[in-house]
Amino acid sequence: MKIHAHGITMHYELEGPESAPVVTLSHSLATDLSMWDPQTAVLKTSGFRVLRYDTRGHGGTDAPDGPYTLEQLAEDVRALLQGLGIPKTHFLGLSMGGMIAQVFALNHPDMIRSPILCDTSSRIPEEALPVWEERIRTAKQQGMAPHVEPTMERWFTASFRRRPSPVLDRIRRMILGTPANGYIGCSQAIMGLNLTERLEKIALPTLIVVGEEDPGTPVSASRAIHHKIKDSELVILASAAHLSSIEQERAFNAAVLGFLKRWA
Repeated sequence: MKIHAHGITMHYELEGPESAPVVTLSHSLATDLSMWDPQTAVLKTSGFRVLRYDTRGHGGTDAPDGPYTLEQLAEDVRALLQGLGIPKTHFLGLSMGGMIAQVFALNHPDMIRSPILCDTSSRIPEEALPVWEERIRTAKQQGMAPHVEPTMERWFTASFRRRPSPVLDRIRRMILGTPANGYIGCSQAIMGLNLTERLEKIALPTLIVVGEEDPGTPVSASRAIHHKIKDSELVILASAAHLSSIEQERAFNAAVLGFLKRWA
């Protein structure tokens, strides 16, 4: 489905009974809403209404020239929710989606029931900025193809990548199919991430989930978020790297559902 919101046309899917509590799902950089297929199925059968959407620059949502900002991406979510008549939602975000969820919780606490922050960070250290600059330069000069395999190496453990699995090919296609404009614009947004000292203002039930072997947004980054958000819960998933929702689907779903059922 499509909707015009915050100056762009956004692609989204909204499934489940209208009277059920809404869970909004925000995907990682270089994927799209289909990343959440396993979670959507479980959430729907567990009594939730699921809203998932393609972030600006990804999937079926417009990919205007950047740079973007995380505040802009959070305002996209606000406009989407308001356009769909959804006053309040649980917000599950992974990686970039978790960054958007943090900004959304800080800027629109009246619209969020609980943030679920997965494999994400609250700041990008200065020493990591050249890495992002190189990724942007590669996308500008060569497109997304050179990003596919290095990204897969960061997102999944070596043992998981060795298994024959259709999900791995699907993720490769998502990375390759991401518009370079969108990848660049969102990468520039991520480079501006610096929220750690503001997180103590979040006074909402919060779950933090991270793969034990996540190299990009490591356990230490999740611990920093956990330390700042009072009474937050931290779950560390063994044998998982960055896309823990896929690599440890059952454990991830159990952690998320257990949390949501306590706060729904």
